[in-house]
Amino acid sequence: MRECPRCKSKKIVSDYVHGETYCGKCGFVIEENLFDFGPEWRAFDREDLDKRARTGGLLRYAKLTKGLTTEIDKYDRDIKGKAVPVESKAKLYRLRKWQKRSRMATSLQRNLSIALPELDRMCSYLKIPNDMKEECARLYRKAASDGLVKGRSIESMVAGVIYIVTRQNKSPVTLEELEEVSGKTKKDIGKSYKKIAHAYDIKIPTATPMDFVPRIANRLGASGSTIAKANEILKKAIEVGIMAGKVPLSVAAAAVYLAAELTGDKNVPRKIDDIPGASKNIIQDRYNDLKKRVLGKLK
Repeated sequence: MRECPRCKSKKIVSDYVHGETYCGKCGFVIEENLFDFGPEWRAFDREDLDKRARTGGLLRYAKLTKGLTTEIDKYDRDIKGKAVPVESKAKLYRLRKWQKRSRMATSLQRNLSIALPELDRMCSYLKIPNDMKEECARLYRKAASDGLVKGRSIESMVAGVIYIVTRQNKSPVTLEELEEVSGKTKKDIGKSYKKIAHAYDIKIPTATPMDFVPRIANRLGASGSTIAKANEILKKAIEVGIMAGKVPLSVAAAAVYLAAELTGDKNVPRKIDDIPGASKNIIQDRYNDLKKRVLGKLK
């Protein structure tokens, strides 16, 4: 790491506006006349930026063509919106037909044409953000290219990919939720994600109750203060030592209900109900444990 030659500080600041590198502690200019690797033009609003940029959008792995495609309009109109001549309609029809055939030329493309819309549907239902969806699509494409999906249903493999990626990003989805949205059994989904994890030596981290809090809070409509209080309750529960041997999902749900009671969050119902992966009786037991052994130790 670079350091200042005068005061030996490692707080080095690069100012690309003035083309200088200087020490953030003493102000000594270390380097000047830096190169600016940005564009040679300036944009003052979004419309200006889109007009002057000479590159396209980002690659979208969740799209069949990764977002790099040319669409032939099915309404037979030119760029100005005018109807094309009659003699050109037959040509456009043939081009449109061959474009559709070219996208389904291989078994991999045909598989992706079914799997990617299914992935989009599941992620939409489970409220999984776009960055995680892109990661799921990238992993599925890799598995499909390597032939791991052969012999297994597309739905179970997509669900397995979602299970792995959400676990890695500390926002786990339960097998019960995936079973509900995919229509496949937990056993099939379990076999699918284990096959992918074994093939690529993926270490799936153990889920903690804190990982489940955001999803449960979103499901129950809890506020930000309720989420913060639930995490505080769970940290104290770890210190007390009542988390061992408990299902993380049920403990997280109980913490959210208890936090909502403490913060007076009216969005969360007072009556405890079932959550996919945990029954209301188990959540009630964890709720009673937290209230009895943790509540008195909170500040």
